Amino acid sequence: MEDRILLGDVIRTRKPHPCGSDTWVVTRTGADIKIKCQGCGRIVMLDREAFLKRRKAVLQHGPEPDTEGGDSRDIPVVPQK
Repeated sequence: MEDRILLGDVIRTRKPHPCGSDTWVVTRTGADIKIKCQGCGRIVMLDREAFLKRRKAVLQHGPEPDTEGGDSRDIPVVPQK
């Protein structure tokens, strides 16, 4: 399984959460990965190594990041006078 993690990925874990759901959405990436349970809404942060160990499958990939450079947010640029 690939180690690439994108915001918005929907993943399945090896063991279910106590609420019974085993599907999660990735809400933050970096050194730590933040995931949100699709069953109860609980948010959990795991280090990358623990996340990769607990992830069973990627059910749906999130959108690809903007690769054109610059800022991906839609912020208008105000010209200097």
